[in-house]
Amino acid sequence: MSCSSSGNEAFMPDDIKEKIHNHPCYSEGAHHHYARIHVAVAPACNIQCNYCNRKYDCSNESRPGVTSERLSPEEAAKKVLLVGGEVQRMSVLGIAGPGDALANPKKTFETFGMVRKFAPDLKLCLSTNGLELATYIDEMVEHNIDHITVTINTVDETGEIGSQIYPWIFYNNKRYYGKEAAQILLERQLEGMKKCVEKGILIKANSVLIPGINDKHLQEVSKKLKEIGVFLHNIMPILSEPEFGTAFALAGVPSATDQQQMEVQEACGMDMKLMQHCRQCRADAVGLIGEDRGAEFTKDTFAGLSFDELQIKYDLEARQAAQAKIEEFRFFLDQANERVRKEKEELSSDGHTILVAVTTAGEGMINQHFGSVREFLIYEAGDKGIRFIHHRKVEAEYCAGPDGTNPLQPILDRLKDVKLILTAKIGGCPQNDLSAAGIVADQSYAYQPIEASVLKATRKYFNLPEVLEVN
Repeated sequence: MSCSSSGNEAFMPDDIKEKIHNHPCYSEGAHHHYARIHVAVAPACNIQCNYCNRKYDCSNESRPGVTSERLSPEEAAKKVLLVGGEVQRMSVLGIAGPGDALANPKKTFETFGMVRKFAPDLKLCLSTNGLELATYIDEMVEHNIDHITVTINTVDETGEIGSQIYPWIFYNNKRYYGKEAAQILLERQLEGMKKCVEKGILIKANSVLIPGINDKHLQEVSKKLKEIGVFLHNIMPILSEPEFGTAFALAGVPSATDQQQMEVQEACGMDMKLMQHCRQCRADAVGLIGEDRGAEFTKDTFAGLSFDELQIKYDLEARQAAQAKIEEFRFFLDQANERVRKEKEELSSDGHTILVAVTTAGEGMINQHFGSVREFLIYEAGDKGIRFIHHRKVEAEYCAGPDGTNPLQPILDRLKDVKLILTAKIGGCPQNDLSAAGIVADQSYAYQPIEASVLKATRKYFNLPEVLEVN
């Protein structure tokens, strides 16, 4: 099975394709074109995770549980309308914390109710640890929430693995600890997800990859998710730098590496459809996946506006026209990329593949200068096809590297297994330095569709004709 979330969409039932078509989290293709907004209305949480620290005013951090402002439901609805008018490609509203959406049910569903009244075109989503998922199925159906994310890190029924991840849970007005807590959480997660599937709610399951704890176990999680009928599995590498202040970070548990994530994805992809374009977004994220425009839309930008004024700014007809243009562009982009996405075993005629890094500012195009890149899209490619693997962030742009150091070295560290970079433009110095490190930087595909260009460039790298002959 392919590890890409986009390659098999053509073979999905029409109702599923319709649900995910413009959802940037559920469709790898859509994430190049459509934006999301998360509103931080849910501060409380009913479990404690050793990889989580819900902090505020951390504008330079992009990870779950982080937000700069908590909002009331009314403030959240106003923010959605303001952003929706400014960011017409926004198609999804999610409530992802900074705690748990269903540990704050009144605020969560009140927000959804207000937004549905004024912005009926938006998809509504929530993220949860699953402890109270079964409790609120009816409310989710009532609010037409047909996409949810559940974080599930183990299916170990003994509670041994879970007890290393969760110090405690709070359920039925009682705090539980250790293996008992892990067992209750797992039982409730499975019950809730099964009920969601019965109601036709699509589930994206997030699993945090924690080296030494659940890394060898996540394939069992994928198998169980497939058995239940979960739509998509997302393997998220633990972010565990000391400055994050999580229990794991303070105990010295390291962040997962790109290579560890790829290894686990490879194992899990045999059983489940995987999401690989996740950016582990903040609880107040705004914009395309991979960008964060939240700082543009603080409370003071909408607090003084009435709902009538904001509904005019939202301008539903203008949004529909803008998204129609996006769909027109996507059609032609899909035509250009047709037939290049492959299963792993179909990538190469001789088993030889390479990793290719791409710089992009969105729209599914190679349209970003190497000097300003903050993350790379990574593809595996052979002479017959390509597949998307994941994204890799870098600490600083090449043109803004630390004084007195080699600005290329942090990038080389992240791309040490990459052989080819496709970028819109690159200067002579970094191009030569990359070449000395065994990486070819190619700017001849600037402003061309990503996937078609990755295959062409890879074939050129192998000294083959760029265009693959079709039998």
